[in-house]
Amino acid sequence: MRSRKDGATIVAVGAAACAACCAGPIVGVLGAIGLGTVGSVLLFGAAGLLVGAAGLALFLTRRRRRANACSTTSDVVAVELPIPRAR
Repeated sequence: MRSRKDGATIVAVGAAACAACCAGPIVGVLGAIGLGTVGSVLLFGAAGLLVGAAGLALFLTRRRRRANACSTTSDVVAVELPIPRAR
């Protein structure tokens, strides 16, 4: 004669065996997902830094070129003011 406790005990032992057997691979998969996440964050972070650095370099280069282009004195043009005439 079997009671309900015997059935529950068998299920509990089976669940414990499953948890003991499958815990390693589950933790391994979760660890791999975590490492993949860290890798992708580093990759996209580095890409963002490179794009930002390139944009900053472009901005500074264009700013220097404009400043140098405006400060040249080789294209100086003399301008005379008109003399006002008396009426």
